[in-house]
Amino acid sequence: MKKLFTSESVTEGHPDKLCDNISDGILDEIYKVDPSARCAIECCAAYDRLLIMGEVTTTACVDYEKTARNIIKNIGYTFGTFNSETCKIDVAVHNQSADIALGVDSSLENKAGEEGNALLGAGDQGMMFGYANSETPELMPLAISLSHKLAKRLTDVRKQGILKYLRPDGKTQVTVEYDGDKIKRVDTVVVSCQHDESVSQETIKEDIKNLVICHIVPTELLDEETKIFINPTGRFEIGGPEGDSGLTGRKIIVDTYGGKCAHGGGAFSGKDPTKVDRSAAYMARYICKNLVAAGLCKEAELQVAYAIGVSTPVSVFVDTHGTGKLDDSKIADIVVKEFDLRPYAIIKTLNLRSPIYLQTAAYGHFGKEGLPWENCDRVEDLKKYL
Repeated sequence: MKKLFTSESVTEGHPDKLCDNISDGILDEIYKVDPSARCAIECCAAYDRLLIMGEVTTTACVDYEKTARNIIKNIGYTFGTFNSETCKIDVAVHNQSADIALGVDSSLENKAGEEGNALLGAGDQGMMFGYANSETPELMPLAISLSHKLAKRLTDVRKQGILKYLRPDGKTQVTVEYDGDKIKRVDTVVVSCQHDESVSQETIKEDIKNLVICHIVPTELLDEETKIFINPTGRFEIGGPEGDSGLTGRKIIVDTYGGKCAHGGGAFSGKDPTKVDRSAAYMARYICKNLVAAGLCKEAELQVAYAIGVSTPVSVFVDTHGTGKLDDSKIADIVVKEFDLRPYAIIKTLNLRSPIYLQTAAYGHFGKEGLPWENCDRVEDLKKYL
């Protein structure tokens, strides 16, 4: 049976991703000095100005404005109305709420006499999801994997001077056709890229097809019926915050699995790992990737839910979408037995009090080599259940 599934990505110069980069860049600067800091940094960018806002409790002295300007410059906004030198920047940052800190500093279990990993309570209520499948070597869905790679390639050919007319803003989208559960082909590719006024749309379409799309999408997945749309509106000269406002945390599906699984709604960028929106989502990905790599299933979706101030999850749910070698309930029991899902343990297991977050702010938080939640170091521990 024919099925189509689509995912999108955006470049680091997209206004929302620009804000994510600044939020995570500030978090990294704080963590270089103070690994115990509490941070929830958000940014809003529009036309010629940037607002940095949120809650930070730290001993570090970080120049928020300087950090933001450096990131804006590195992304490539050194021209136009919104540029690294002249954009107006306002900072509205204050300490974390004392009421929230009460539940995070000492969990409900800790107050009841438990010690150790129960010390930290979850920074908020909510549910977080992790996912992995066997469609790609990195155990990510193919549509989002290709979308991210296309978006990254757009940035690379710009920064390397291969396509000098490109500017930082851009979006990509890939539709994959399945025959049942098997990948058959790429049905549609969409690329929208910001450019200067000197280049023709004919040149852009030829260059993007040859130097971006054909460089990334495997030849065997493209055919004469594959639809390719490049700048379908006909022009994309005004971009970034000058063309559209940006906000931290507004690309949560781009950040995760491209809509292939559920999402709890919480954003990642700018948040320290006591916020389970971020840390538990990373842990859920780590667990799912190890489950698939160990052969317990070909597809794994994990939901973990928390109550604010309580360290132990209130629920753990596994769905292998019919691919499990064991019942889903049995795999959920294995997850609870093999993985400590309390916030302190997650932070320790994945070494999350480190300045590693800027690299996650664009092109997805998952499927990248070198990030601790992408390690498959629990495979042998899980294989015993087969």
